[in-house]
Amino acid sequence: MKTLSSSTKGPDASSLRPPAAPTRASGLLLLLIAVCSAVTAANIYLAAPLLTLIARDFGSTPSAVAWIASVAQLGYAVGLLFFAPLGDTVNRRRLVGALTLVTTFALVASAAAPGTGVLAVAVFVASGATVIPQLLIPLVAERAPAARRARQVAAVIAGLFTGIVAARVLGGLAGQAFGWRWVFAGAAVLTLTLGLATAAVLPTARRPRSGGPFSGIAALPGLMRRSPDLWRACLRQAGMFGAWSAVWTSLALLLTGAPYHLSTATAGLFGLFGLTASAVAPLAGGLVDRFGAAKVVRSAYLVAAVSVPLFWAGGRALWALFLAAVAVHAALVASHVANQTLALTTTDTPAAANTAYVVSGFAGGALASAAAGPAFGHWGWGGVCAVAAVWLAVGWGGTAVRRPTDRAGVRAEGRVTS
Repeated sequence: MKTLSSSTKGPDASSLRPPAAPTRASGLLLLLIAVCSAVTAANIYLAAPLLTLIARDFGSTPSAVAWIASVAQLGYAVGLLFFAPLGDTVNRRRLVGALTLVTTFALVASAAAPGTGVLAVAVFVASGATVIPQLLIPLVAERAPAARRARQVAAVIAGLFTGIVAARVLGGLAGQAFGWRWVFAGAAVLTLTLGLATAAVLPTARRPRSGGPFSGIAALPGLMRRSPDLWRACLRQAGMFGAWSAVWTSLALLLTGAPYHLSTATAGLFGLFGLTASAVAPLAGGLVDRFGAAKVVRSAYLVAAVSVPLFWAGGRALWALFLAAVAVHAALVASHVANQTLALTTTDTPAAANTAYVVSGFAGGALASAAAGPAFGHWGWGGVCAVAAVWLAVGWGGTAVRRPTDRAGVRAEGRVTS
């Protein structure tokens, strides 16, 4: 496993290292990156709370259009595969600006879609281009002091999950009040504004690398083989994110149907429990910096395992859904902060490693969402909970046979990601 220590810095590493002390400008940049991540991450989940409205508009049933939510996650995974590795080779400022424009146009096309086919294509393109957070998180990791790296990464992750919550809560409320098309139109305006503002202030420093601009894609399999820590982080987060995606993308179907029969707006308010993620992220970052990623991920999996029977009980008891929602979000974000920090620090190509990590996670999420829709149609909410349990078992069982070779990357002395 190849790592960089304080004695093996590249010739241009000094241009990417943070200043000796935090500055007001760097704090404002971190805040802007976190807000931009929130807005752009929300685009991936816009369709989930609107499925009932979309189905009604197109004369279908919610379960018949649930696949559009999976298309969004699949598009994001594909976009990550092609665009996120470019963070190691190209000017991030230009790339963020270009992707912002593509995302905006795709969101406008989603708002004007005449049918589910066009909507799915537009959602796929929008999700594929809205990979901006995963271009920004490696930048934060590169510039952060080693002792605070996980906490600064966690700040951006907190923004990202806040955007996911906003997509469900505000998306459901706005969809109920103005129609689902205006939700996509509003997202286009926010994306254009925040994306271009962030691109304008990003530093332009980059590390020169050999090969073509997409050489990082071809290097991903070898990177995974050489780094068992990266492989482990990828598989574990795929299992965790898949379990979360199965229940969270299907939740609107449960809440708007029997036995609850809630409105789309009321069901969307359920997403407020996702604020647990934003609250847990800073705490998780501090725990990773102090104890290492392995212990945090292990604890997160235990909490997620408890959430599955709570979700199952929530098919009839609303209080169980409340507890399950808090537990699964806490588990997801703690696991994500730990695994992503590990992925960013375990090799000397953080953008490529981050690509492998996030693509694995979202591929696991997309597959779980795709399985959850038919499971809900055939076996009801219990089938969705079974999908979540299977993904957790695969994510942990597939890596439990191998012990970590590092105390979690961030605890290795002198290690940097630049």
